[in-house]
Amino acid sequence: MTAESMTKEREPAISLALYHLFKWSVVNPMLHTYFRGRIYGAENVPRVGPLLVVSNHASDFDPPIVSNCVRRPVAFMAKRELFEIPVFATLIRWYGAYPVNRQGGARSAIRAAIASLESGWATGVFLQGTRTKDGRITSPKLGAAMIASKTQAPLLPVSLWGTEKVIVKGKKLPQITPITVRIGHPIAPPTSGNRDQLNAVTEHCAEVINAMHDLGR
Repeated sequence: MTAESMTKEREPAISLALYHLFKWSVVNPMLHTYFRGRIYGAENVPRVGPLLVVSNHASDFDPPIVSNCVRRPVAFMAKRELFEIPVFATLIRWYGAYPVNRQGGARSAIRAAIASLESGWATGVFLQGTRTKDGRITSPKLGAAMIASKTQAPLLPVSLWGTEKVIVKGKKLPQITPITVRIGHPIAPPTSGNRDQLNAVTEHCAEVINAMHDLGR
């Protein structure tokens, strides 16, 4: 699969409209008031075309924050069971969520991400796959680089700083804490699925994200 074979440059119009509605009515006001959000590097985001957004991960709040800050909808994977709920399934599809069979392992997730990119979405992948307590990436996975090699989509590194403090065990409400989002320059995808290339691109993404994260507030 190559970038040339992708026929769609943008997500569906209804999804773009819902993205702007949700962004400006909920996410953006909450980010800038409740969390005193700061955003750096939004000008680095390609406005159209396939894009693989790779970031660190520390909170369930990360997907809407990432999508808000890159100024275009970002599709993230969600467990397949959520797509069995009537009405709700339609809504999360409009917002870009794509189903992944957790029993299908990494291959299932990679196929789903590729399909999302082919449908015109910017597609989000957490580089370590799971949340980390301090937001730093310590064990990056090759999944994002594999997807990029198959689609030739550029990788956009994004650092989320402070989101690990939003949810505190024992507290019912999100905590008021400053959040800073930094967006780096797009990184070229691997030219092949060679493991050395995949490792090199993965490590580069992790280094860039951690370096931005280390800048703090």
